[in-house]
Amino acid sequence: MSNPIKTAIVGFGSVAEKMHAPLIDVCPDLELVASVERRTNRCEELYADVTTYRSLQELLDADVADLIVITTPNEFHFPMAKQFLEAGKHVVVDKPVTIFSHEAEELNKLAEEKGLICSVFHNRRYDGDFMTLQKLVREGDLGDLVYLESHFDRFRPDITENWREKEVPGNGITFDLGSHLIDQVVLLFGLPNWIQADIRKQRTGAIADDYFDITLDYGSLKAKVTAGALVNVPTPKFLLLGKNGSYQKFGLDVQEAAFKAGEKPEGPAWGVETEEKWGKIFLNEETKLYETIPGNYRILYQNVADAISKGATLDITIPQTISVLKIIESSFASAKEGKRVSKEEGGW
Repeated sequence: MSNPIKTAIVGFGSVAEKMHAPLIDVCPDLELVASVERRTNRCEELYADVTTYRSLQELLDADVADLIVITTPNEFHFPMAKQFLEAGKHVVVDKPVTIFSHEAEELNKLAEEKGLICSVFHNRRYDGDFMTLQKLVREGDLGDLVYLESHFDRFRPDITENWREKEVPGNGITFDLGSHLIDQVVLLFGLPNWIQADIRKQRTGAIADDYFDITLDYGSLKAKVTAGALVNVPTPKFLLLGKNGSYQKFGLDVQEAAFKAGEKPEGPAWGVETEEKWGKIFLNEETKLYETIPGNYRILYQNVADAISKGATLDITIPQTISVLKIIESSFASAKEGKRVSKEEGGW
């Protein structure tokens, strides 16, 4: 396949506009040609070669795209992905791929039967701080690891009109941010022996969960992922403890802020953190800055393109995300029942 893969976006909210579309646009092996928007023509206004369609069926009837990117609210991920796979289209779904693990299993089976690529937008695998964490774990500078703490804290005391905060399937912070943080831990250490979760609604009038604290056990190592909407003080993005030393990193990956500022994801300076944002390594009496690897969400769509056109190995697979979904399902059960859930009970 020498020509760019014709690509369509379904749903063109802020995440599609600020992140997905620019990433697709700069990928040399993808060509953004269509969007499905119910009322607006926003994508078409921003990208001259895009045609707007009002429904999935209109897009399918036009048969203008081979790769479909789904960025709709979570409850629509499964039926839409299924419809496009059945129509012979490759699919990328924003995370979480589905609300229920059995739905993801169905998508995986369907994609395999049809020989299609079905991947998930777990872009935070390509955060600079997480890639740096992977390097530390791989190289073993901190010695035998005993503890990882991963935060994604924000201060958003007011309830918004965003669908994630309404009474809809797949709402809340655990599906939103928990998907990323659990995926990162599983990528680092594999599947946990057991998990225990505390999931709450902390803000006045909250309908959806806005706080979680999930422990993942690995025997000699414990990992904790947590996020909240009422955190108005700096907390470490990552804290990694080993028998030889520790790593601490504050601040979010710089790519999201760059996207929100309208910067185009291109050039060698993309995703590069300034020195004052780097994390620190603490080794015995020595404390030193530890350079953050540049983050690069561009890797995700390039890998999808290579998997479709060149038969490259897909980095983010549905079976991986099924395990994450099963851990999320088990986390809700754990929080409700106030107990641990083992790997055997959770089936991950």
